[in-house]
Amino acid sequence: MMCKRLVTAFLLLIGSATFAQDTTQQVVPGRANNPKQQKKPYVILISADGFRYDFAKKYNATNLLRLSSEGVAAVSMKPSFPSLTFPNHYTLVTGLYPAHHGLVDNSFYDEQRNQSYGMSDKKAVGDSSWYGGTPLWTLAEQQNMVTASFYWVASESAIQGKRPSYYYIYNEKIKIDDRIEAVKQWLQLPEDKRPHLITFYLPEVDHEAHTYGPESKETEEAVHFVDQSIGKLVAAVQSTGLPVDFVFVSDHGMTTVDTKEWISMPKAIDTAKFIIPWGDALMHLYAKDKKDIQPTYDALKKEAKDYDVYLAADLPERWHYSKKDDRYNRIGDIILIPHLPKAFNVQNRKVKPGKHGFDNDLPDMQATFFAWGPHFKNNYTIGSFENVNVYPLIAEILQLKYKKKAIDGRLKVLKPILK
Repeated sequence: MMCKRLVTAFLLLIGSATFAQDTTQQVVPGRANNPKQQKKPYVILISADGFRYDFAKKYNATNLLRLSSEGVAAVSMKPSFPSLTFPNHYTLVTGLYPAHHGLVDNSFYDEQRNQSYGMSDKKAVGDSSWYGGTPLWTLAEQQNMVTASFYWVASESAIQGKRPSYYYIYNEKIKIDDRIEAVKQWLQLPEDKRPHLITFYLPEVDHEAHTYGPESKETEEAVHFVDQSIGKLVAAVQSTGLPVDFVFVSDHGMTTVDTKEWISMPKAIDTAKFIIPWGDALMHLYAKDKKDIQPTYDALKKEAKDYDVYLAADLPERWHYSKKDDRYNRIGDIILIPHLPKAFNVQNRKVKPGKHGFDNDLPDMQATFFAWGPHFKNNYTIGSFENVNVYPLIAEILQLKYKKKAIDGRLKVLKPILK
């Protein structure tokens, strides 16, 4: 018995040590700013997951309202379809629509690889072969500009052989004050080691809005937490004396769904004939035998009541998500899209009241965009725009070269907000 206890204690110790390593800063050795990069501007790209376009005003986020009024505020920012976390975070840093960069959902199947990708699968998330496009940090590092990331989708993966010079493996154990202090310390490094691009991610609003709904006091408290954190971060950065530009975005919005009546697995689907990754705002059906696509589609069209049914080739062109856009062949053969306030619940899980992933034209799916700092105009408001355009904006500020035809975003959309 004693031996068993010792083994158990040893395993727990190893597990604890492994977990502790996940909270430490990862540093890529040998990196330095090229002398000509050392005088370039500084940008901090912040994402508050699930921070709907109206949350700042709705819940009186005083710091964000003040900072955006001193700089630039968009009426909203349109997420790419599907309005989900992983596809849109990667779109923001690549300037590509999800069907063009390969992350077509939080969970999906790749027929050629005969493998699935899932946001909770650490091995897949860290595998660079899943990611297309050139993230901003990769672009910068290729041009000998040092970057850092306190979390961002794909920042843990060596895309085109490049990770940020400083990064953290995603966890939710590091306190916000410690994260802000890390950013301050990065900006206090010698010029040759100091990052000019920093990504920073805040998950709190998304968590609370999913669990309690976007209209809840818990979501309001999460908005205030993010707002207070931004106030602390700005103060910490200002104490360094560096001229830093801030770009505050979210990946998508959030809406309230029906938690009592949901859509179960349609009877027309023979689950033995399809690979079906988990999804509630859209469902991908990957046929094991292509002969089963058309008859299943026809049966679903007859059965469908609270959802739309599409063949991959027939998805709306405005989503940039049809078969012709699918560069990595990762979109399902059949796609099901629920009608709000309904959502899919094919695994009989407890349905949470807050969800996203729906049509990116819907008001509740719209994201936030604020920007302030030395390069941005003051007291300037712009209309809604697509999130693919954030990439060329940041590349322009940092004076990074990129192939314009290699991305979907266009600098002309956001160039007017620059001084």
